[in-house]
Amino acid sequence: MIDLKNHAFDRLRAGDLALGVGLRQARTVDIGKAMKSAGFDWLFIDMEHNSMDVDMAVQICVAAQDAGITPIVRVPGFQHFHATRVLDGGAQGIVVPHVDDAATAAQMVSNVRYPPLGHRSVTGALPQLDFQTHPVAETAETVNRETLLVVMLETPTAIANAHEIAAVPGVDALLIGTSDLTMEMGIPGQPEHPDVIKAYETMLDACRTHGKHPGMGGIYDPKIIRRYVSMGVRMVLAGSDMAFLMAGARSRAAEVRALL
Repeated sequence: MIDLKNHAFDRLRAGDLALGVGLRQARTVDIGKAMKSAGFDWLFIDMEHNSMDVDMAVQICVAAQDAGITPIVRVPGFQHFHATRVLDGGAQGIVVPHVDDAATAAQMVSNVRYPPLGHRSVTGALPQLDFQTHPVAETAETVNRETLLVVMLETPTAIANAHEIAAVPGVDALLIGTSDLTMEMGIPGQPEHPDVIKAYETMLDACRTHGKHPGMGGIYDPKIIRRYVSMGVRMVLAGSDMAFLMAGARSRAAEVRALL
């Protein structure tokens, strides 16, 4: 039996919180070990809003897996190569932005999953399997099981289609991109607006009904995070490297200036 662990996925399966940290500035492989030590469960390697290239992303992925933190890449589009290149390079999960309907979700399943679930092309030995060769059928089954596919709901249309999206076999989690959702709703920056709460209720109901994991991004105030966690959200994007850098830098600058 192939021994392949996905730390974040294991936490979600157990009903625990899986905390992610967004990477937009990091360019060295030590970030995985650092964020693991800080208490995070997964890296959100953001290739949608980021200039990072594929080579750097997969190097971070390989190092992160060895550190025991799950590397998940947000791809910039629906074309199959965006997902398959980083998966072949070491990613243990894919986040797909702007999924508005079940057809798009099904397309991404096809891109990300090996047959019979999808149509991902088979390559040689994988970093996730320590470059060891195993029977192809066993490899496909194991990698399919341990690769986390997350689709983002970021528009009212996506929320309206949440049940149909959640019903797609091969999708593991639905994650609301709250910042974009509030923009699309005409209520930018209001994550506790009644319409946003209702959107979360719809998403959570879809996840419960179809056995998927509910996620949240774009909310970083602990009090608001607590509201949605109490409702049932378990996959939480809890901050980003740039935000943490700026918060620490501002705090230190203010402390030292106050010495005079």
